[in-house]
Amino acid sequence: MSAWVLPDHIADVLPSEARHIEELRRDLLDMARAYGYELVMPPLLEHLESLLTGTGEALGLQTFKLVDQLSGRMLGLRADTTPQVARIDAHLLNRRGVARLCYCGPVLRTRPDRPHATREPLQFGAEIYGHAGVEADLEILRLALDCLRAAGVTGVQVDLGDARIPRHLLQASGLTGSALADVQNALAAKDASGVAASSQSVAPEIRQALQALVRLYGDESVLAEAAVALKAFPQLLPLLDDLRKLAASLPPGTSFDLADLRGYAYYSGAQFAMYVPGSSDAVVRGGRYDEVGAVFGRNRPAAGFSLDLRELVSLVAPRTLRAAIRAPWSDDDALRAAIADLRSAGETVVCELPGHDSEVDEFRCDRVLARDGAGPWAVRPL
Repeated sequence: MSAWVLPDHIADVLPSEARHIEELRRDLLDMARAYGYELVMPPLLEHLESLLTGTGEALGLQTFKLVDQLSGRMLGLRADTTPQVARIDAHLLNRRGVARLCYCGPVLRTRPDRPHATREPLQFGAEIYGHAGVEADLEILRLALDCLRAAGVTGVQVDLGDARIPRHLLQASGLTGSALADVQNALAAKDASGVAASSQSVAPEIRQALQALVRLYGDESVLAEAAVALKAFPQLLPLLDDLRKLAASLPPGTSFDLADLRGYAYYSGAQFAMYVPGSSDAVVRGGRYDEVGAVFGRNRPAAGFSLDLRELVSLVAPRTLRAAIRAPWSDDDALRAAIADLRSAGETVVCELPGHDSEVDEFRCDRVLARDGAGPWAVRPL
């Protein structure tokens, strides 16, 4: 095998895509800052027990593990940044009021989470800690939508659910082990016959509610259907009202999926997914996860979202190349001063090395720095 062949699902990012990703990264971080979110930069690797504690436990199979040559302890390369940010909020910042934190950096996974995906996503996310009310959920939803708008994404479809609904029914069923897994898999696949077959041993009202979950997805009429289907569980009905409140502040066309089990053991309340044309899976996922900081000694409300910038860049149109200025290569002091002034003003100046044409694909050289005779150097259109 050639030495330069990369591992499966790992790829170099070449200039055009790298430029686009970097521009998106800046735009999204600027949007988060506009909402008052502070940037944090957790390390790429930590002691394994820290990464895989609490909500990070589910990431065990996705985490690369290695031995620290200094301490002999096991280390892990992060597969998700959220547990790290929870540790920072709980253990390092330890603020009494609301904390708004954002991040952007690579994560590594032992295997892709879906076909053709990378094992090295560039994860961007934002999280708000310290407020249990619906206002925090709405802020996170609005920030996620504004980030997609800043990226140039159109046609966003928001899908809402609440992890407490399937969790309560599954816990009430009393099923464990493979029997529980069978019901979960059938719900996730929206397999009505599978749910019926795998829940025959549970109480009739629970079996009926689980079977109803399979069809409880679609527009807002789903919530009215759910109120009827879940009437035997009055403690779940207020959750439907909360979903109505969230949807009322979102763009028209918001849909609902009350059987969404993706991360249901991780989320503790409302959860959402955002879909865009051209993608077979959600581009953004998020919601409320109030238990995320408990293992670090501080259990307080939390909500957030994350997305993969490398995936996002593949779904939006390429951006216009940045205009640049072409200049000759020379030790002439006046030329060097002119180039320095232009660069200080924010211009890109590409100097052509002697005997070579500059092969620059990522800049559109529409001007040239030139002079007549011994006159001053001036920028002229090409």
